[in-house]
Amino acid sequence: MKQKKKKPIEINFLDLIPRCLIEYEISDEKLVTLLTPRFGNRLLKKLLEPRLKNRFLKIKLDEIGSAAWLLCDGTRDIKTIGRNLQERFAEQIEPCYERLDIYFRQLEGSKFICYSNLEECRMAQQQAEEAKGRESHTP
Repeated sequence: MKQKKKKPIEINFLDLIPRCLIEYEISDEKLVTLLTPRFGNRLLKKLLEPRLKNRFLKIKLDEIGSAAWLLCDGTRDIKTIGRNLQERFAEQIEPCYERLDIYFRQLEGSKFICYSNLEECRMAQQQAEEAKGRESHTP
């Protein structure tokens, strides 16, 4: 008999709390420039980095991206960050949460951020799904 595959636990993205993992600079105009190391490989780092003028790649963020980045302090969830951005940018940021979803997925994929409460959200969602499953099986 085949076992049912467990579907992956879906986490409410708005409950996640992003935390910055890389260094950054803030310009006079309050725009953020992310500083990511040029090389991840130790050998390349040792051989090539001393010959380079700058050991970082610079990624410049626009006004909205910079504002979102600065709100990622490890205490605010994405829902709160979205509300703050909506107050500040109004119509310019709409559709807000869809844009934030893409933005934070890109940052996480590049390992620029992590979520400080990811495991807690997974556990809470799993418990909610188990409770829902028990309710549907009771006569």
